[in-house]
Amino acid sequence: MSTNTPLLQTIEPDDSSMAQVPSTSRSTTSNARPTALTPNNMASTPADAESGSLICTQSAHPAVLFCLYFFRTSAIAVYILCGLLTNNYVLATVVVVVLLAMDFWNCRNVAGRTLVGLRFWNQVDDDGESYWVFESRDPSRPANPVDAKMFWIALYVFPVLWLVLLVVSILRTSLSFIPIVVLALVFNFTNAVGFTYADRDAKQRWASSIASSGWNMGMGGIGGQILGGAMKNTVGRLFG
Repeated sequence: MSTNTPLLQTIEPDDSSMAQVPSTSRSTTSNARPTALTPNNMASTPADAESGSLICTQSAHPAVLFCLYFFRTSAIAVYILCGLLTNNYVLATVVVVVLLAMDFWNCRNVAGRTLVGLRFWNQVDDDGESYWVFESRDPSRPANPVDAKMFWIALYVFPVLWLVLLVVSILRTSLSFIPIVVLALVFNFTNAVGFTYADRDAKQRWASSIASSGWNMGMGGIGGQILGGAMKNTVGRLFG
């Protein structure tokens, strides 16, 4: 179940009106033009795209992006180092669980809302029935492409890494550390599934709004209903 209207008051759009660097005047014999780097511009070369400094420059929310990767990489790093350098199970469990909990909260409530304009939670009604609630930003205010790409990479790559660590723990018969990996998989897969459904729900509602508004302006009647239904079915097959 999803909300009908996006919450523009809580999900802030990325600032697309960034100040451009004024280009200095050149002589007519020079053909080179200075390029202004803004958060909404993509890297000009593949080498620039791989540079971490340029990713931070192009990101509209570098602090949020840093926290997202910091918590996720720290949890895996602490888990591996504790397993190799110490046998203190209590210390490893406490530190990794705290990092996983901070990552889960940050990804669902801060990173997802800020970087891609999505949010989800589980709600229980008066009858005791639980259902998912999805919120999304207005599609006319798209997210920064660098922020969105890095967010989805983190969302899908780290669960795979924890799955690999689970296989390694089973092969090494490190049964005491398996519950930590299982908890990490639960947290990571919950966010991955939740944001995937939130993104699909946002696309479906966007297609529905386009179908209802566009056809009312110039294509009403049976033809508009047929085209609107075709668009909804197409989006449903692509994202569901």
